[in-house]
Amino acid sequence: MLRRDKGEGRPMPSEETAARRGPLNDVRVLEMGQLLAGPFCGQLLADFGAEVIKCEQPGLGDPLRVWGQEKPYGKSLWWPIVARNKKSLTLNLRTEEGQEIVRDLIRSTDILIENFRPGTMERWNLGYEDLKKINPRLIMVRVTGFGQTGPYSRRAGYGAIGEAMGGLRYVVGDPSTPPSRMGISIGDELAAVYACMGALMALHARERTGQGQVVDSAIYEAVLAMMESTVSEYHVAGYVRERTGATLPNVSPSNVFETRDGKLLLIAANQDTVFRRLASAMGRPDLAEDPRYATHSARGTHMTELDNLINDWTRTQDLKPLEDTLHENGVPCGLIYSAAEMLDDPHFKAREAIVELPHRDFGSIKMQNVAPRLSDTPGEIRHAGPELGEHTDDILLNDLGLSPDRLDRLRAEGVI
Repeated sequence: MLRRDKGEGRPMPSEETAARRGPLNDVRVLEMGQLLAGPFCGQLLADFGAEVIKCEQPGLGDPLRVWGQEKPYGKSLWWPIVARNKKSLTLNLRTEEGQEIVRDLIRSTDILIENFRPGTMERWNLGYEDLKKINPRLIMVRVTGFGQTGPYSRRAGYGAIGEAMGGLRYVVGDPSTPPSRMGISIGDELAAVYACMGALMALHARERTGQGQVVDSAIYEAVLAMMESTVSEYHVAGYVRERTGATLPNVSPSNVFETRDGKLLLIAANQDTVFRRLASAMGRPDLAEDPRYATHSARGTHMTELDNLINDWTRTQDLKPLEDTLHENGVPCGLIYSAAEMLDDPHFKAREAIVELPHRDFGSIKMQNVAPRLSDTPGEIRHAGPELGEHTDDILLNDLGLSPDRLDRLRAEGVI
């Protein structure tokens, strides 16, 4: 039995359905923009049950539809993940009728996500000041390279630029080479995570105030927020953290070590109590009493020689018995996984960290599951990414009450 949400007229699922479909199942999201930062925020909300309507340019759609490893299928393998659980509405936002449809949808929307350059939404008469007159409860999430204010706000800003200016690129890589990048679009994704967190906090605040607000998530600031004490280290001590390859400065042992059978194992035993357990596992309890290694700071000072000692030991061990010994002694260690190892790992399987979904083009597709896990109202993946415009008619006919004749005209004019 469905109940009605007071004041908005949208059907609300029963408590049983709500628990099954996630904690955000009564939240409607309108996702505008493209590529990754905004859409990943939408994915996170959709994973936990929000109804996410993704607006896409007619005939083109989000460029992510054709990004990712396509061969031999001619289809993106990235799109089914970032667009999972969403509905696709084609809409030309540069037309007056397209903008009018957005304003009609805003009346029943809780969260609007956009990641255009600042000023774009205002140019389309879809800025927050205009939209909150229609729906004062609206939360507008704005994801950009440099934020909505400041001298750089109008600059184009991709995730790579945010990673560079936010400080991440400076510390990633080997000191003998120019700064490296991560193998994923971490800047965009961090901005999306902060945008999602901001949206949820704004929803909570709305429960008290009854009013929406703007969530301003800048890529460079999302990266900067993760940079630990690097700014304070320079300000107070004049210390600049440099690239150190596989290790962190003054954190030892925490490195990749070789085994007799040619494998690589990451061992992280930098805490004093854990290092004592590692020393015992090595048959060298004396190392934990040696002044060069007895404390965290001493091990950091003598990192190279300590790593060499540990590597000399691991090279005498095959991987499996070495792992067993370390685990038995409570020493954190792990292989460096690629996707192949993830798919074969029994722990990943037991927790269903990777799930398999049906897919219209691939037959099935495996992807990472929803995180984090909620005990009573967990998220779920209901379907992979939709076809372009798959839900246009349903949304405009059933949600907005447009007539079939008007839909035909809008389609002929390129509005949808």
